[in-house]
Amino acid sequence: MAEESKTSSTIWETVKTVFWALLIAGIFRTILFQPFWIPSGSMKDTLLIGDFLFVNKFAYGYSYASCPNIKIERIGLDIDAKNICGFLDGDNTRLFGSEPERGDIIVFRHPSNGTDYIKRVVGLPGDRIQMKEGVLNINGEPVELEDAGNFEEVLEAQGPLGKTPRCANGAVGVGGICEKERQIETLPNGVSHSILNVGPQRYDSTGVYEVPEGHYFFMGDNRDNSTDSRAPLTAPGGVGYVPFENLIGRADRVIFSSAGRSMLFFWTWRGDRFFEKLD
Repeated sequence: MAEESKTSSTIWETVKTVFWALLIAGIFRTILFQPFWIPSGSMKDTLLIGDFLFVNKFAYGYSYASCPNIKIERIGLDIDAKNICGFLDGDNTRLFGSEPERGDIIVFRHPSNGTDYIKRVVGLPGDRIQMKEGVLNINGEPVELEDAGNFEEVLEAQGPLGKTPRCANGAVGVGGICEKERQIETLPNGVSHSILNVGPQRYDSTGVYEVPEGHYFFMGDNRDNSTDSRAPLTAPGGVGYVPFENLIGRADRVIFSSAGRSMLFFWTWRGDRFFEKLD
């Protein structure tokens, strides 16, 4: 009997330890920081496929989107943030809300499918946004651009999804050097960052987007390889205008980076990107 009691006590202590560990992790992830892996090249060369970062969730306050999605395909678990914090959804407001600044890199929930995206906010509520021959115009004025040479990378499968980059210098073949034109873009508030261009694309010239109140306009830094607010929600993969309540948090710094198919492949780690501050 004593042995059974000791075993039961050990099991109960293990259950309590796991419970409190999950609770603390859940609070940390919901209130403070959310881990995020970069799965695509839409933010190159600011963010590379395989970069890992923590999203600052208290930068803009809290909404239903602050709650985590819990998805474990192996056991069929799929709990959306709205299932947990849906009572906060619907009024496009935030608790302890603080508005983003133009140029912030933000993780947000897609307005229709709930997928987490990461892009740069270029349009604030009330702004008029337009692309003219590949140049971003904000409220009728083109942003400042400065040539910054080429961005080069090896044409090969990248990251766990095995995607290959698009190149401005044509079909170079696997193992060849893939180039993109790089420029430094300076937004009206003085925020400067690099952008990449491949060549003429559909959204290089657009009509005028008038950003509604309580919404934001997002674009990827890899301008010709980004599905963002330039594409309406009715378009395949389109993002459209993003409501204030859909913002999850701000990305401030790369914590870890790996160019391989797995973070365990230490020979693919990008040590020069560890703890790199984002602009």
